Amino acid sequence: MVHPATAPVSPCTVKTFGFLILPNFTTIGLASAVETLRMANLAARRPMFRTVLIAASHEPVMASNGMRVLPDHSIDNAPALDALLVVGANPIDRSRGTRPLIDWLRQLARQRLPLGGICTGSYLLAKAELLKGYRCTIHWEDMQTLQEQFPGIVISGQLFELDRDRYTCSGGVAAMDMMLQLVAREEGGQGIAAKAAELLLCDRVRGERERQRVPLRTLLGSAQPKLSQVVAIMEANLEEPLGLEELASLNEVTVRQLERLFHKYLQRTPSQYYLELRLSRARELLLRSDVQVREVALACGFSSPAHFSKSYSRFFGLSPLGERRQASLH
Repeated sequence: MVHPATAPVSPCTVKTFGFLILPNFTTIGLASAVETLRMANLAARRPMFRTVLIAASHEPVMASNGMRVLPDHSIDNAPALDALLVVGANPIDRSRGTRPLIDWLRQLARQRLPLGGICTGSYLLAKAELLKGYRCTIHWEDMQTLQEQFPGIVISGQLFELDRDRYTCSGGVAAMDMMLQLVAREEGGQGIAAKAAELLLCDRVRGERERQRVPLRTLLGSAQPKLSQVVAIMEANLEEPLGLEELASLNEVTVRQLERLFHKYLQRTPSQYYLELRLSRARELLLRSDVQVREVALACGFSSPAHFSKSYSRFFGLSPLGERRQASLH
């Protein structure tokens, strides 16, 4: 067991992360973030991070599971912070009672304090007009809501986004992944983040390039059975990918119609989506099996290991062998 050091540490070396908890906040998102910073302190054998809970008032805040949490501070007497993360409500709170919170967040933004959102925390940041010009993410269930209400915002399907001084994650245990990446950014932080992941029994630290597993039915609804059918055929034919004309013919549409459907509902060409399916499957095989890279390439429809490695590196930012080496370190 790793124990924190007892030697005194200069306060200037400790970063204070504030967590603004909204009514009906998700406890798993909050706990995943706070516990990651606590484990980083244990792994570093010294206090690197301090966490404080902040709310609109000093009253206990009820979480979405009924748990009541007493904040350390209200927004009126919050301490100096190095970053603030909004732990969003589930479901999203669309009431007008958030004006004091919005004013406070805007004040922090003017002070250039890094701001972030966990789960639906991105919604409040967007409402405060603090995500313009930034990439952000939110839980897949709320992507459409965020896009419809704030059409100028760039929303990704990633697990988390670290864009300059804006940190957003999709919620749940993705908060752990995001905080581990923030820990890794500190001086000597990569080794500390790896040790913290071990203490958390996290067998693999997921990176920024990883996407949420958004159910296709959520993206498409029930109005696009043709597109859902095409994707199902793609998923069943990863080892020997079908050509675009064959996919169109099997679904009784033209190639042009197929391209329009993918562009409208998935913001990709059919070929791009098919490639992403194959690469995602390849990543699963690399990380969850001992299959040789050459065999992974063939199983996912790549004619040669070189072509596979090039495509994989372009999409994930590191080679298949590099992916395995990185995973083995954690």
